[in-house]
Amino acid sequence: MNKVIAITGASSGIGLATALLLAQHDWIVYAGTRDVARDQQRYAGTPNLHFVEMEVTRPETLRQAFDTIERTHGHMDALFSNAGFGFLRALGQASMDEIKRVFETNVFGVMHSIQEALPLLRKAPAGGHVIATTSVGGLVGQPFNEIYCSSKFAVEGLLESLATYYKPLFNIDVTLLEPGAIATQFNSTVFRQLEETGGIREDEYKPLIDKYIDTFSKRNTVPQTPESVAEVVLKLLQMETKPLRLRTSDAAERFAEHKTKLDPTGLDGTLLVRKLQLNM
Repeated sequence: MNKVIAITGASSGIGLATALLLAQHDWIVYAGTRDVARDQQRYAGTPNLHFVEMEVTRPETLRQAFDTIERTHGHMDALFSNAGFGFLRALGQASMDEIKRVFETNVFGVMHSIQEALPLLRKAPAGGHVIATTSVGGLVGQPFNEIYCSSKFAVEGLLESLATYYKPLFNIDVTLLEPGAIATQFNSTVFRQLEETGGIREDEYKPLIDKYIDTFSKRNTVPQTPESVAEVVLKLLQMETKPLRLRTSDAAERFAEHKTKLDPTGLDGTLLVRKLQLNM
């Protein structure tokens, strides 16, 4: 029987590449997008791939999409909570409206997605799986990315906590996918948003922001492709023992090594907390 997955943020980048790859490997894929007609036409004829409206800041769209999955399949084997966006601005420069917008998508959007998917994941015949895209920025704080990083740190804390009891209680695995620099529209979107909100401002932050952007560009001349990350997701779904944390490239591994080397998969810490607090 074909397994069923829902992917948020699947109109481009990692989400789209993963949707296309999994559909080729006989997963039934419900790919979240804001423009169903456009994407359905663009990929018409692709077996197993269904584009549906999923706007993570509007839980009713998730509910409608998951209702369709329930009526058609009765369960969901995996949720890939991938929708999110970056934000390059110092805390001292950002407005609270901008900060809230980041958290609405990157944090509350993940919460909405898991809440709405949980009943279907609990019905998965071989157990469910929650995957969320965070970033090495969810492990390592970085200059002028403090708002973005804090949103990803929040998702790390959310899923790390869920992992302590979702497996024994619901038979649901939990994994944080942690890419480094990716060759997608993500970075161009970050810089476009920077320009649309006033660009690099002529203030005390500017010399360091200029240095950060220059260093970032030089350091990430060969970023990981979305298709490469999709291959990592496919292998993850095929693993018998699912890790809590999974970096998607050697570069990401090296960047976060000082945080992860004692417990690379995160499973040792999960089992320790489960034993200490749940006696399981």
